[in-house]
Amino acid sequence: MSNEPATTSSPEHAGVLKLPSDTADGRAREAALQASNVRVLQSTSLVAYRSSGSLLIIDEFKLVGDEERPIRLAEQLSSELRCTVLIGGIEPGSTQLLVNKKASKYTLATGRLAQLSGHLGQFTALLDTPDGEVNLARHLHTGRGHFDLVLDLTQPPYLRHDTLPLGYYAPRGDPQALARMLKELPEMVGEFEKPKFFRYDPDICAHGNSGLHGCTRCLDACPTNAISSAGDKIEVDAYLCQGGGSCATVCPSGAITYVYPAVSDLLEAVRTMLTAYRDAAGQHPTLLFHDAAAGRDHVARLAARLPENFIPIEIEEVGAVGMDTWLAALAYGASHVVLLAAPTVAPSVLGALRVQLEYAGAILAGMGHSPERLQLIMTDGDAVTLEALQALTPQSTLPPAGFAAFDEKRTTIRLAVDHLYAQAPAPRPTAALPVGAPFGAIEVNRTTCTLCMACVSVCPASALSDAGDQPQLLFTEWNCVQCGLCETACPEDAISLAPRFMYDAEERLRMQTLNEEEPFCCVVCGKPFATQSMMKRMQEKLKGHWMFQEGNALRRLQMCEDCRVKDMFQHDHKGIDVHKRS
Repeated sequence: MSNEPATTSSPEHAGVLKLPSDTADGRAREAALQASNVRVLQSTSLVAYRSSGSLLIIDEFKLVGDEERPIRLAEQLSSELRCTVLIGGIEPGSTQLLVNKKASKYTLATGRLAQLSGHLGQFTALLDTPDGEVNLARHLHTGRGHFDLVLDLTQPPYLRHDTLPLGYYAPRGDPQALARMLKELPEMVGEFEKPKFFRYDPDICAHGNSGLHGCTRCLDACPTNAISSAGDKIEVDAYLCQGGGSCATVCPSGAITYVYPAVSDLLEAVRTMLTAYRDAAGQHPTLLFHDAAAGRDHVARLAARLPENFIPIEIEEVGAVGMDTWLAALAYGASHVVLLAAPTVAPSVLGALRVQLEYAGAILAGMGHSPERLQLIMTDGDAVTLEALQALTPQSTLPPAGFAAFDEKRTTIRLAVDHLYAQAPAPRPTAALPVGAPFGAIEVNRTTCTLCMACVSVCPASALSDAGDQPQLLFTEWNCVQCGLCETACPEDAISLAPRFMYDAEERLRMQTLNEEEPFCCVVCGKPFATQSMMKRMQEKLKGHWMFQEGNALRRLQMCEDCRVKDMFQHDHKGIDVHKRS
């Protein structure tokens, strides 16, 4: 990480590469890449770190001679860093904490690590002691409650996220990796900045409601453990987030969006490039998204051998490009969208991409378009990558869409699919989607549903609604993100999810009636306040309860709230049952 201020990334092209332009496609590609250079992108905010050089070295003694390793490293680094060595090779159950200070070189502590958390400039190490967990930094009287850097020599390391926090180094027994880390650690002193990669809108988050948990897609996909549950919403630690982008890719509602760059900027650049390519008489443009690290070097090695209709687009992280970008790119006239994934891409990010590609492929197949238009190719080697790229089956280029790019995920997907459906070779009304897809219907068992409206009260996307005084359960399919909150909230287990994609634009937005029945009216004033089935169910469940053995108590169940209060007041104050008397 550089200590230079970060600026908003833009979708870069291969302008620094030597891309051939021997054919009409090559010349069209050159025009497309030049056209993308004129885009001005929105800026993003920054996250600041500060490190003063306090390093915690963690090791365990397992073999004879091991005890010298962390000491040697501490002595090697002590001229530039303030080193603390924690030896954790203590028998299970031990709670001792021993400290031997050597002020001129390093501090040696022996104890058992209970918890390690944090990031560059803010690592907290808690140790087991007879008095409970102790903050090691405070115990050493450093004047601080944290360390700035961690060198973890244990195997496996204490932190096992797919992507480790900035400032945390774990060589995993690799001597070459350790040598690189020892060289880099002294450079990690000072002030550093990185972009804030995401934007979060809690108002449309489907994580939870009323204490019930629904969607957990972003938590499951995050490679850095930067996302945590915070009741009905989530929290994203901007210091742990390293821009993998899988959270935005899997988010069904668009509550988390990637902003480095914003989707609208990226898509506008894509549209500009494809327009220039088409105007220059290029054929079958294939967009090749790659990351700004390993992917850049890989594409540079392949540049001279790439088919000339391939347009490289550099982005910060390949996992940040999701279904809205893929489908919109096809609608703008791309023949293929290819994601080049380097070996450094986290497994959780790769898993998220594969699942989302499966959903998008099913949506394309439901229109008669080939799912092969979307590809994820691993860069396992130059020859293997080149072979996979050259093996792509040419696809017909569709008439380009004219809609503008949006930062609202579902709107972009809707516009893209509507355009692709208008050009569909074999359209169907609906397409079944795999379980977990963010589009679909819900099915209601009318026999067991009592229209209690618990599902309506927890729906975060306004997909479910009621009809006011009328006992009707209404549903708008396009709003449904398949979070499962309605299914969880239903006390009668009457709801199940049905993932699918409905292509008819009007039908998607039409309010459907999933269940309805005659209202139950108050036996005193005639006001409708419940349903027939709900009243029947209540009476069946309460008829054996001791509080409802007296006839007037059962009758009160059939009264609206106002009449029930009046009846209780009259009964309690007059000592008689006025309804029974009449």
